[in-house]
Amino acid sequence: MGGPRFEPVRTVRAYERIVEQIEEAVESGALAPGGRLPSERELMVQFSVSRSTVREALRVLQARGLVRSRPGDPNGAEVLPFSPAALHKSMTTLARVAELSLGELVQFRMVLDGSAVLLAARLRTEEQLAEMGEAVAAMRVAAGGDENAFGAADVAFHDAVARAGGNKLIQICTEVVRSIVLKLISERIAAAPDRAQLMRRSIRHHEEVIAAIRAGDGPLAARLSRKAMYDYYAGYVDEGERSALRALLE
Repeated sequence: MGGPRFEPVRTVRAYERIVEQIEEAVESGALAPGGRLPSERELMVQFSVSRSTVREALRVLQARGLVRSRPGDPNGAEVLPFSPAALHKSMTTLARVAELSLGELVQFRMVLDGSAVLLAARLRTEEQLAEMGEAVAAMRVAAGGDENAFGAADVAFHDAVARAGGNKLIQICTEVVRSIVLKLISERIAAAPDRAQLMRRSIRHHEEVIAAIRAGDGPLAARLSRKAMYDYYAGYVDEGERSALRALLE
């Protein structure tokens, strides 16, 4: 028999409806960061639900990083400003349950970094360019043996590039993906026998990217950035994933 096929109807719990309405109010601007929800008692009246249902909704909203809630607070839950923490938690969970592979995360970071340096080459200021140079100079000093300082300087370089690009979403996603990828392979990086060589190569790649940004050559800067990411991470993924990463180098 022809015609459309329908899916079974999902029962929606009352607390989910509360969550949806409050999320919509935050997204529309009706509830601004720093503002407060009504008290639990008032929410019970407005939604015509029990206290336990209201508290379940508040627990979900707090887990998503939208509000800060204290049971019984007469002032109501506080609406929080946006934070990348919820995005970080979600992506970390996906990586842990193998919904996102290391190769996919690295590929996403190659796309993000390539876009960030492309924008930076067009939009950077002299002050931002100086920040990038200072970060690479710190990497050179730390390459003598202080791996923690080297890593911090490397992060400072990428943060400076992302800020120079001026796109906050790229900045946030770059920070989240970078931390997840490094967490997944930190033990293998620490055990690598050629750490000094890797640091020297990383510095050279950063210097090449800065030169392209300084020259205003966004496409070149993006290619160099993606190539640097590939060289650093390709050894940590399998051949099938390496092929996917190489597709970004063409």
